[in-house]
Amino acid sequence: MANKTTYVPRLKVLYSDKLVAELKKELDLANVHQVPKLEKIMVSVGTGKKKDDKHHLETVKNNVAKVTGQIAVERKPKKSIASFKIRKGMGSPVGVLTTLRGARMYEFLDRFINVSLPHVRDFHGVKLNAFDAQGNYSLGITEQSIFPELSFEDTLTSHGMEITFVIKNGSALSSKLLLEKFGLPFEREEKK
Repeated sequence: MANKTTYVPRLKVLYSDKLVAELKKELDLANVHQVPKLEKIMVSVGTGKKKDDKHHLETVKNNVAKVTGQIAVERKPKKSIASFKIRKGMGSPVGVLTTLRGARMYEFLDRFINVSLPHVRDFHGVKLNAFDAQGNYSLGITEQSIFPELSFEDTLTSHGMEITFVIKNGSALSSKLLLEKFGLPFEREEKK
């Protein structure tokens, strides 16, 4: 009987074989369980003014599915906002969301860093000030055309995306170090 090998994403192997030891040493941690770890990546798109347009919603859902390799879930409003004409739990969705974990998460991160970000025009790195108190990192993409998985027809209806990297055991410093080691290019800090 043939030995069946399972595929393990490149960044997952890099993390377990090399980055855990490097981060433990650089952050001066006592235990490997204290090392920051990428737990999940959340990709979301808000429908905005086109929340009642079913065609736009389907296009957004299909684009997110093509980019992430996973079906997106429709999100309904959690609270009422009068100025946006949104009521809590109203019928039409206000966006879509998908959460990536495991192999799909590492594959998406690899493609995003090495294939999609180089397609951004006048790109000088991602913002440094987008970390929250727990060390999670969020960034916005203004146009989905940077993803090579999407055809020209998929990009006719333009929309942005919000990508959130949820990091366990993170702080702004340790999470930044982890994402830099994965290859996410941060903008340079201005020296005064």
